[in-house]
Amino acid sequence: MRLRISHSTTYRYEPRAASIIQLLRLAPHDHEGQYIVDWQIGVSSDARLRLQHDSFGNLVHILTQGPTSEITIHVDGLVDTTDTQGAVRGTVERFPSALFLRPTDLTAGDTAISALAGELRAAFDADHLGLLHALMARLKREMTFDTDPTHPGTTASEAYALKRGVCQDYAHVFIACARKAGVPARFVSGHFLRSDGVVEQQAGHAWAEAFVPDLGWIGFDPANGICVTEAHVRVAIGLDYLGAAPVRGSRYGGGPEMLDVAVHVDQAGSQSQN
Repeated sequence: MRLRISHSTTYRYEPRAASIIQLLRLAPHDHEGQYIVDWQIGVSSDARLRLQHDSFGNLVHILTQGPTSEITIHVDGLVDTTDTQGAVRGTVERFPSALFLRPTDLTAGDTAISALAGELRAAFDADHLGLLHALMARLKREMTFDTDPTHPGTTASEAYALKRGVCQDYAHVFIACARKAGVPARFVSGHFLRSDGVVEQQAGHAWAEAFVPDLGWIGFDPANGICVTEAHVRVAIGLDYLGAAPVRGSRYGGGPEMLDVAVHVDQAGSQSQN
């Protein structure tokens, strides 16, 4: 499948900011099942972009900008994908899988998550793949997708207590529970071609990967209740959202910040109506 992706992020400041620095994790890698045909990142102003890799091997553009009242970062790309049955192979791996047992502030499990992990571990013992599929199904059944009650700083325990959240929250809960069960898991940011024909989206997508002995890394999308397919485009990984966020940064000076994000994902060659 060939996917066409357009991603635009606009920041506005009133009064203008004196300077801006941002980390952009917006460019995907090639790996088995994912080939980057074309990928371009543009900035509306005369900003500087410097390319490097972060500690996890993600492609990172460092953006620096002087005084400005508005800046737009725009991404256009074409990606060829094939279905690998959820398996993630040929990726940049800089650390042993055990690193991804490390909890973070966003993925530290509480009593409820620990209880769920214990229940699944007792039911599946050494069958890690079965445990992970059961965890994904459980979260899909128990949680409700809702954009209102959570925000980028919502923790896994908070989202699980609410039983509500967005794809980022589903991923954090999945990761927290998998780690409590002794299974390495990590956060993935990227894009997803929706099956309902909706191509205009308010944000990118997020899911999780877990390490299964003898199989390697497997992608799980608990918000949709499926393993990753050819409809997923993998961009960046991290211990949690903060390590894989598409755009993170800071500014000096300026007034309140206003943010607009627009994402378009469709199948190249198809005709869509908005």
